[in-house]
Amino acid sequence: MTFSAVMPFSVPAPATRYWLWLVLIFLLPSPPLLFAQELPTKPAASYLKLHPENPRYLEWLGEPTLLVTSGEHYGALLNLDFDYERYFDELQRHGLNHTRVFSGVYREDAKSFNITDNTLAPKENRYISPWARSSQPGYHAGGNRFDLSRWDQAYFTRLKEFMAAAAQRGIVVELTLFCPMYNETMWDVCPMNSQNNINNLGKCPRKEVYTLQHPALLEVQLAVTRKIVSELRNFGNLYYEICNEPYFGGVTMEWQHKIVDAIVEAEKGFPQQHLISLNVANGRAKVDQPHPAVSIFNFHYCTPPDTVAMNRELNRVIGENETGFRGQEDILYRTEGWDFLLAGGGLYNNLDYSFTAAHPDGSLEDYKSPGGGSRALRQQLGILKDFLNGFDYIHMQSDPSVVSSMSPELTKSVLKEEGQAYAIYLHVPLPPKPKPLAKYLKNNIAAKFNLDLPAGQYDCSWLEPVTGKVSRTEQITHAGGTREFNSPRFDNDIALSVTRQQAADER
Repeated sequence: MTFSAVMPFSVPAPATRYWLWLVLIFLLPSPPLLFAQELPTKPAASYLKLHPENPRYLEWLGEPTLLVTSGEHYGALLNLDFDYERYFDELQRHGLNHTRVFSGVYREDAKSFNITDNTLAPKENRYISPWARSSQPGYHAGGNRFDLSRWDQAYFTRLKEFMAAAAQRGIVVELTLFCPMYNETMWDVCPMNSQNNINNLGKCPRKEVYTLQHPALLEVQLAVTRKIVSELRNFGNLYYEICNEPYFGGVTMEWQHKIVDAIVEAEKGFPQQHLISLNVANGRAKVDQPHPAVSIFNFHYCTPPDTVAMNRELNRVIGENETGFRGQEDILYRTEGWDFLLAGGGLYNNLDYSFTAAHPDGSLEDYKSPGGGSRALRQQLGILKDFLNGFDYIHMQSDPSVVSSMSPELTKSVLKEEGQAYAIYLHVPLPPKPKPLAKYLKNNIAAKFNLDLPAGQYDCSWLEPVTGKVSRTEQITHAGGTREFNSPRFDNDIALSVTRQQAADER
């Protein structure tokens, strides 16, 4: 590959949507014991897959599924001090259905990226990886060195219990297998570094770790991939991402494709296969010559979300699975999520720094990390998810051009099914990089614009994205062409649903 609240919609709650499947599949006695053994084959619908009618979206448990979350910094598995059940409870509380987690092959130290209480930087002897510790001392971050020829069974028990706990709460897991070494400190604490293992493997610069230059090290990477894939064969709430931000640290596309091929080969005999993702770029990039086994293309920091339109012809899911580096205010990542999903994206994961090992419920407020996250934001993203679930979005496409003559100047996002349904989101323009926000925010404003709308009768509902409150509803009869809309007064952002009324013979 090359790169050139109160809701107005009748949407079943996640616990209700998934209850029957989860009872049949996951809510069985003694889940840790059960999942340590081979499970019976589960129905195909219990596996996350591309939607058969529109593969730009996902389907899970037989239903169209948008993955929306505000998740921790990927250390929930490898950090033994992190209580992932309390974390999942908090996501479920707000109707969020996704988390991203690193496999444990890579970790960070306490100073990495200036993150407060980084979950990817466990305390000494609280780091667990797929590989067992040896009897020889000398691991750079404390404790014994690793034996890359032996698996740590405690890790795989924790991994499967983690997956089961997520499934029980209606949460899909992105398991990111690898991550580049951004600097020498990351390589210093990696088990694949020769100083940290007893196998004399990893005697290479950090920028050669994820290449095809070192066959013995590559075989270790292929082996851990096969092992994880085998252990998780019976979990449907899962997709694999090959490598986080492979555009740093010397990661080659040939190496990524090698890992993709290993997953495909390992799953050949399985009754069901898992989706595979590549992390493409920060911001935007055009994907050319995609690997045929890749179904999800994830991007980071998509402001604006033009990468969705750039890659529409892929006919695959485009996701934004990391945010940040704009500031801490909720409005930044709330508007980013609305814009991305109404651009036609199928997945949005805000990186939420309010989750730490000491605060697995996301209650940390006084943090200095390079992004945002809060309980209020999680509630707001749940409102976004429920708003979109009120539409038949599988049959909608992004088209902001149907909105014109906007006053005052506002950023607009629109999903539409021509003549049937329109999901419209408006917000004050915001900077993509950290800046003082006072001059951008506007309270008690009203929007006026034209909407190109075919003739018919429509129900219109204005929604406050912060509270979920419906601020106005109305029914209109329109002769066709453009129609002027005038919003209620609002602070900073507002959403509008316009849906055609059903004729009596359609009900």
